Amino acid sequence: MTSMGGDGVGEAAGGTQNATDREVSLEQDYVDVLYGRLDDIRSRAEKTLDDLRRTSSSNTPAGRAERDAFDALHTERVAQLGAVEDRLVFGRLDMSGGERRYVGRIGLSDEGQQQMLVDWRAPAAAAFYQATAASPGGVARRRHLATRGRTVTGIDDELLDASGLDADDLTTVTGDGALMTALTEHRTGKMRDIVATLQSEQDQIVRAPLTGVLVVQGGPGTGKTAVALHRAAYLLYTHRERIAKSGVLVVGPSPVFLRYIERVLPSLGETGVVLSTPGQIFPGVEARATEPGEVAVLKGDVRMARVIREAVRQRQLLLPKPVPISIDGEQIVLRPAAVAEARSRARQTGRPHNEARTTFVKHLLDDLAGQLARSRRLENDAENRLDLAAELRDSVDVRREINLRWMPLSAEAFLDKLFSTPARLRAATEHKLSRAESRLLLREAGSPWTQADVPLLDEVAELIGADVTASAAAAREKARVAAERAEAVRYAQGVLQMSGEASAMMTADMLADRFEGPNGSLTVAERARDDRTWTYGHIVVDEAQEVSPMMWRTLGRRVPSRSMTVVGDLAQTSSAAGATTWAGALDTIAKDRWRVAELTVNYRTPAKIMRPAAAMLTAQGISVRLPESAREGDFEPAVTQVPNKPENVIQAVLEAVTNDDKALGGGQFAVILSRAGAVGEVSERIRKELLTYPSLAERVSVLSVDDVKGLEYDAVTVVDPVGIIAASPRGASDLYVALTRPTQRLTVIHHGELPPGLKMHER
Repeated sequence: MTSMGGDGVGEAAGGTQNATDREVSLEQDYVDVLYGRLDDIRSRAEKTLDDLRRTSSSNTPAGRAERDAFDALHTERVAQLGAVEDRLVFGRLDMSGGERRYVGRIGLSDEGQQQMLVDWRAPAAAAFYQATAASPGGVARRRHLATRGRTVTGIDDELLDASGLDADDLTTVTGDGALMTALTEHRTGKMRDIVATLQSEQDQIVRAPLTGVLVVQGGPGTGKTAVALHRAAYLLYTHRERIAKSGVLVVGPSPVFLRYIERVLPSLGETGVVLSTPGQIFPGVEARATEPGEVAVLKGDVRMARVIREAVRQRQLLLPKPVPISIDGEQIVLRPAAVAEARSRARQTGRPHNEARTTFVKHLLDDLAGQLARSRRLENDAENRLDLAAELRDSVDVRREINLRWMPLSAEAFLDKLFSTPARLRAATEHKLSRAESRLLLREAGSPWTQADVPLLDEVAELIGADVTASAAAAREKARVAAERAEAVRYAQGVLQMSGEASAMMTADMLADRFEGPNGSLTVAERARDDRTWTYGHIVVDEAQEVSPMMWRTLGRRVPSRSMTVVGDLAQTSSAAGATTWAGALDTIAKDRWRVAELTVNYRTPAKIMRPAAAMLTAQGISVRLPESAREGDFEPAVTQVPNKPENVIQAVLEAVTNDDKALGGGQFAVILSRAGAVGEVSERIRKELLTYPSLAERVSVLSVDDVKGLEYDAVTVVDPVGIIAASPRGASDLYVALTRPTQRLTVIHHGELPPGLKMHER
């Protein structure tokens, strides 16, 4: 954005107050009115609750339900308002026809339903992001308001169409530009929303249609993650009835990343979103173990889907010879032909293993019951067969022999047994993997799960289905909960019709989440997180270039509609199992249903830092389209050469971060090490030494290259760039990621030669 030039400050007519003070005072008056409206909403809600407590009978279920419903609605509304209150209003549009529109995080209207504040996601607010001087779209002036709490602290104006303003309005205030101010502010360790400074190309992506897979490709610092999160909030607002009942899933690369972004959606008024890493997406599993890169690559290969399918089929066994069974002294025989026929019929159902087992068992019990009926000279009719089947089910021998042919399975036990049993692994991988590849998968029984195991667990679960041993009881419970849920939603619809203002940000499903009974009290997000078969209304996948083909299959199951926002940069792919092209990643799950939108401006990393980072990547043979940095930067990146000894490295790191702190006057800093260095002596000693710097210790993060994806810091110190490149097959991309994290200053500490292309000033 560009502020209007000149001082823009004149004397207010008839007094000494300048234009800046006068405009701030006027805006403060309006902000006071808006916050007064918020307070009024709260007080009216409290009064409604008080009235209900006085007038409704506490001795009737209806009276209690009515109070609980309004209490839930009030609690939800207050929580939403509290999340956005700090910077409730951030902009104003002066239209050419004289209309003024204030834009904020939520919409507010007065008692007469006149719009006081336009939700940033509403069509009426689109011009705040999309209007330009070349194409003002009816906007004469765009104003950015800076607030702290409930106080207006600054104003930035952009004059887009002078002909649309009166002469008096042309005396305007200016500033350094809202965008530039935001870019140079110190980071806090948490991602902030960018709703006040979304740029036109970003806003177009945010408001893109819901359907299909939208790939947001962009280099470092282009705001991909922030745009994707704002898009999630926009879609929940625009398609609330369609999406809110099934929720939105946001998949990020690491727990560190999820903690970094966790405040963004609540600050935009949305709280019902599931955040997950790829290692957490299978309920009950927290995959944290690591494994060699070649093993992770193999597990991410789509050939593993065929391996898993074959391994499941091999647990559906034939019978090599007849097996006699005694039932109360009478002999019957489990026949190979009957087992073969039962297996064929079960497979023909197309159902998952555990569900198809019902058909397998029924056919064998029918055959055995027929034999038992003939032995006892009974009529082989339906009633007798039913009684005889029940008797056979009670036989330990019958249960054992049938289970040996088609055992009920669980995903975790099945995959653990497959990878720890050489014979089973060889049989499942034959003609699908080489012998050397098969041996890579072998491991000790009970080994902890890795991230690459998660899509395999999901594949197994999809093929075997739920454990049906308690299916009848589970079905009855599910039906009961569904009935209660339907009743809760109907009641919520009635409450919303009576609630007026509070219903603007809620659906009946959302309200029902808040006042159902103990058996249905989980929110949509909580229910979705614990249910592997849950299907979401929309999915956001961040750092999507790292996702393996098998993980794409898993994500595809979570959103059958293929409504996805996929965020990434192919030049930053570090996982050997990751993508080299978007077609290679997405054609298998969404062929002809995906499109690419590109972000071209780097708002985070100054050009002085981006140029050597890109030159290094190019020198490594990786083609990169460098995004245009929004600013040149004030500091040249620097390198420091030290002996390859822990004490020298530690001393150099401490000097770098203390110099950064002095130069910037505060901020958040990162020390980035290679995979090997991050778990070694240097990492721990740096953390201990930092404790002697109380003002720095809480603001310096010591991280491996695996943990910095998507993060940003005021200053970054990268240790051993050659070691980072050597640590993985795509180490150059890892180094590129590390070098492009800072917003202000970059220091590189190295032991010998720098990587080709990485030319910096020796500090």
